[in-house]
Amino acid sequence: MSTATDRIWSVSEHLENILGQLSPLESIELQLLDAQGCVLVEDVTVPVALPPFDNSSMDGYAVRTADTDGATEEHPAVLTVIGDVAAGSDHLPTVGPGQAARIMTGAPLPPGAEAVVPVEWTDAGTGGGPATTMRSHSSDPSGASGEVRVHRPVEARQYVRARGSDVAAGDLALAAGTILGPPQIGLLAAIGRGSVRVRPRPRVVVMSTGSELVQPGEELSPGRIHDSNSFALVAAARDAGAIAYRVGAVADDVETLRATIEDQLIRADIIVTSGGVSVGAYDVVKEALASIEDDESRVDFRRLAMQPGKPQGFGRIGPDRTPLLALPGNPVSAYVSFELFVRPAIRTLMGAGAVHREVVRAVCDTAIDSSPEGKRQFLRGTYENGTVTPVGGSGSHLVKALAHANALIVVPEDTTSVDKGAEVDVIRLD
Repeated sequence: MSTATDRIWSVSEHLENILGQLSPLESIELQLLDAQGCVLVEDVTVPVALPPFDNSSMDGYAVRTADTDGATEEHPAVLTVIGDVAAGSDHLPTVGPGQAARIMTGAPLPPGAEAVVPVEWTDAGTGGGPATTMRSHSSDPSGASGEVRVHRPVEARQYVRARGSDVAAGDLALAAGTILGPPQIGLLAAIGRGSVRVRPRPRVVVMSTGSELVQPGEELSPGRIHDSNSFALVAAARDAGAIAYRVGAVADDVETLRATIEDQLIRADIIVTSGGVSVGAYDVVKEALASIEDDESRVDFRRLAMQPGKPQGFGRIGPDRTPLLALPGNPVSAYVSFELFVRPAIRTLMGAGAVHREVVRAVCDTAIDSSPEGKRQFLRGTYENGTVTPVGGSGSHLVKALAHANALIVVPEDTTSVDKGAEVDVIRLD
C-alpha cells in the first residue's frame, strides 16, 4: 500500500492514472440475449436481404392493379377469391386477371399480384358494406373463396414491402463498437445471427465499510445509520453497463474486510469500496489493503484537489491484478467519485466508445457565492434547456439534494464564486 501524502493530485491526474492502467476485457462469443448491453467487437453484415421476399404490409387482398381501376363503393370491382396466403406460406396461388388472393400481414406477395388492397377497402367477401376485419379462417373457411368487392383503386406496389427494402444482402448491419440494446438484438435476430462476438459486461463488486451501517428495512439502534452507499453504487454500476454485485456492509475490522475482499476477487473485474479511506482511527480500508499487499497488489491512497471526494484510493490487487477503487464514505462524495472515476473505468473495460458523461455549457441561474480555491468543486444541479440550477448545499451528506439532481455543476480550481447568469460546465447525469 502507498499513502501518497507528499502531494495533492488533480482530478485529471487521478483519472488518467486509473484509465492508463486499464484495457478492454477480452472478447467472447455470446448468445443474443446474453449479449444485451455488451459492446460488439466485429462488423456484422447482412447475409440475406431483409425482408427476404416481397410481402404484404396489410391484411387484405393481393390483386392486379388494372382490376381495381375506377372502383368505388357504389361501383365496386368484383374479384374472384382464389385462396389464402398466410404468413409463412410456401405454396402460393397465381393471381390472374379478375382474381384476388386473401393475404395476411407479412405473407409473401403471390405471383401475378401487383399490390395489396387493405381489407377496410373491401366488403371482406360478405356482400355488404366496408369491412373492418376479416372473417377467421378457422371459424369460416369460406372467406378463402367466393367473391370480394373492392371499393377503392390501388396503385402498383401499394402496401407491398419490397425485398431488401430494410437492408440488402452484404450491407453493414451493425458496426464494431455498437452497444447492443433491444433494437440491435432484434436486428441481429432478424438477419439470422444466433450469437455474436462481444466484450462482456464488467463484473463490479461493491461493498460499504462501517460498523455503524444497517441493512435498509432493519430497525436502527442508537448511533447506527442505513447503508445507502452500496445500493446507490450498485445501481450506478448497472446504469454504466456493468453486472454489479452488492456485498453486505463490512464492519470496521481489518481481518473481516481483508477476507471479504479476497473472497470477492473470484467474481470481480473491478472492486469498489466506500468508506475507510480518510485519516480517522477507524478508517480500516488502508490497513486491510496493506495486509494483503504482495507482488501483485498495490493500492495508492491520495488526496485530490476536489470537493466533495478529497480522499481516494486506486490500485490492483490479487493474482489477476483486479482494479480496486476505494471511495470516500459520505454518500455524495461516494456518488460523485463513482461518476468521475469508476464509471469511466467500467466503460473502458467494456470497450465502449463513450467513456465519459456528456459535458455541456449552461447558464447558471443562481449565484454560487463560495467555492474553495485550489479545488475543483462539483455541485448538484438540475439542468434543462441550457440552464442549470444548483440543488441543495455543498455538504457531502445531503442525499435528498442528490436525488433531485440530474447534473453536476463544475466549478474550476481557480474560481471561488460564480455570478448569476455566468456559463459553467455541467456534467449531465441523465
